Amino acid sequence: MVKRQSSRRSSTRKPSRSSGRSRRRKPRPSLWQRLSPDQKLDLLGWFLVALSTLTILSMISAEQGVLTQWWITLLSQAFGWGRYVVPLLIGAIGLWLILRHFGEKLPRPDASQITGVILGMFTVLTTLHLVVSRIWPHVDLYSLARDGLGGGFIGAFLVAIGTAALGSAGLTVALILLWIATVTLVASVSPSEALTAFIEWWRRRARAQQTSGQSTTSPEASPETQERQNDRPKAIVLGDTADTRDAHPTPSSAPTIHASARPGNGEVHIPPVEAGRQTWTLPKVTAILEEGSEQYYSEDLIRKQVRIIEETLSSLGAPARVNEINQGPVVTQFGVEPLFVSSRGGKQTKVKVSKIASLADDLALALSARSIRVQAPIPGKGLVGIEVPNEEPMLVSLRDVMESESFARLKGRLRIGLGQDVSGRAVAADLRAMPHLLIAGATGSGKSVCVNAIISAFLLQNTPDTLRLIMVDPKRVELTQYNGIPHLLAPVIVDIDRVVPTLRWATREMDGRYRRFADIGARNIEDYNRRVQKTGEGVPIPYIAIIVDELADVIIQAPDEAERVICRLAQMARATGIHLIIATQRPSVDVVTGLIKANFPARIAFAVASSVDSRVILDMPGAERLLGQGDMLFMPPDVSQPLRLQGAFVSDREIERLITYWRTAALQASQAGDLERESPEETALAAAVTQPSLFPTFEDPSASQTTLEDDLMPAAVEIFLAENRCSTSLLQRRLRIGYTRAARLMDTLTEMGIVANEVQGHSRKVNRVLAEKFLRSLNAEGPADADEPPF
Repeated sequence: MVKRQSSRRSSTRKPSRSSGRSRRRKPRPSLWQRLSPDQKLDLLGWFLVALSTLTILSMISAEQGVLTQWWITLLSQAFGWGRYVVPLLIGAIGLWLILRHFGEKLPRPDASQITGVILGMFTVLTTLHLVVSRIWPHVDLYSLARDGLGGGFIGAFLVAIGTAALGSAGLTVALILLWIATVTLVASVSPSEALTAFIEWWRRRARAQQTSGQSTTSPEASPETQERQNDRPKAIVLGDTADTRDAHPTPSSAPTIHASARPGNGEVHIPPVEAGRQTWTLPKVTAILEEGSEQYYSEDLIRKQVRIIEETLSSLGAPARVNEINQGPVVTQFGVEPLFVSSRGGKQTKVKVSKIASLADDLALALSARSIRVQAPIPGKGLVGIEVPNEEPMLVSLRDVMESESFARLKGRLRIGLGQDVSGRAVAADLRAMPHLLIAGATGSGKSVCVNAIISAFLLQNTPDTLRLIMVDPKRVELTQYNGIPHLLAPVIVDIDRVVPTLRWATREMDGRYRRFADIGARNIEDYNRRVQKTGEGVPIPYIAIIVDELADVIIQAPDEAERVICRLAQMARATGIHLIIATQRPSVDVVTGLIKANFPARIAFAVASSVDSRVILDMPGAERLLGQGDMLFMPPDVSQPLRLQGAFVSDREIERLITYWRTAALQASQAGDLERESPEETALAAAVTQPSLFPTFEDPSASQTTLEDDLMPAAVEIFLAENRCSTSLLQRRLRIGYTRAARLMDTLTEMGIVANEVQGHSRKVNRVLAEKFLRSLNAEGPADADEPPF
């Protein structure tokens, strides 16, 4: 029995061994099959380059071999005179195949351009042969092609078919249309755009000739005047007609933007100013700002990312399909449409948007990305936006934004060039519509660059007659470089004790403007200036922009008072043309309070450390996933969802050119008006170190002269006289200020002798004689003018 089983096993094993021996081995792949597609394209490129080089050398060489002679004859008879273009095209294709790996900026023609090149080649051959047939009308078309003339056999064939179908005149018209189609496809320019560009060029040429003719034939203009007018740059007035009258431009200025080339030396010329009158000329955007960088997008990488996104979502139980791709300067947004999944009962249900949003970290892992932000859903679209960082970010310059169509569509003098969105479109906003702006972000996220870009946009659009600036820079390093420009109401404020009095002066200025509006029945600053210009009575009032670089220092110094004054300005100052731009790198609830946030509907959030900080700024998470270096979320006042932008960049060199322009203009204006004024450099240096006191000095008979540096000192003395006692806590309660400021008031009054020195176990006493004398001296000198800023 055992033998039978063993024999059965052996019998069953033998066929398997024989079948294994009889199995044929797979043939080895050939060398060409083992090459990858990229290697095959590389070899093809080298072959085409070699063929092109051999063809060109054979054409210019006197000696030819049998093979090369046959090849040149074939090209001559097939293409005629077009044989000189064929090797160039072959060589260009070969070089492109070789160099496609060496640089991402290598242009990649699309299908329309390739079609245009092919169509252009056939059009050239047909045109050449048609011209040759007109020169030798008695010679057969194919005989000309056999001799290598015209367009060869291809041109002869096309001319014969076209003449038989359309006739000689019809073929000529068809060739003209084919030439237009070729240029349109290759250059990606429509005929209407080309015609519009030609008409604009012709108009500019006619205007230039007319201007030169007037300047040479005018009998009243002297040679020196003509030279000054030629050196004077045309003003770029970025506003509508109503606002243009406020700027007092020169007669030669025009409210247009010309995208001309940047001058090589980068110098900015200021025209002479008329004596007894300050006439300002706006700087040219092309002379101050530089263009941004261009970016090349890899189609292979985009397709790879699309595949990874779809596969990752499908493997995690959230199948989706990428239906839209928006390529921006820093991120690429993939518009994903959720698909259906089968439930237990066999019913098809669509994937929830929240499930896709929760897979952001998994997508970042699969794509090897630093951070991924999911916008669920994209406003106005039935898609979920997955924003993936680009490998090489693009530099968005302020010039590109200011020369964009979206910026030109806005009308007004407080336009801001913010940056570009995820689709690469420029985004601009008007500060008048905001009407105040809150900027927050961590250190190094691009907050200071954004503030400088906003200031630069203001200085490029406004003269000191239309806009005045108040800058607060407690850190003394961000905004002090603007000292010396004529737009400043005073040097940049670096002393934190002067911020609240400055804001309080702004509230008095706001109330004074409302009284002026009521006197003539105006509703806002635009209506007031329009009525003043129409009647000629009075002077137009400028806008005032208050820029605070660090809100945290102001709030810590005087939390209740600073918050109250800021909120009052934010609530009421819009119609008077006073606007606030406040920045902070500490977006916490004790700095950006709920009351401040409620009065600042327009906000910009840069990269922050946590979602808690993002909620403080935007009332929603998302800023913690930003990339930094200008990547921001902009919350307009009329939109519920923030827009992701790459902020406009302005370099230190551009800022220096702009500041030098306005300092030179201010210096020339002061010299033309015979005013004694320090140079802008001396003013900037002195303002960065020292600042004037807020109040006049008060002479104490028992002490030397003391500078009063707090406007609350008279109020503190009055409180002490009324209560007949004095303490730091009493000042905190009555004046609603912090302990640091109250203690400084107590120390100053003690040095002046108004408050007695502290004695252990006894309360401080008030020297009523000195206190009343102090108040009488202030009343005798008269109160400070409410219209003058306390700088």
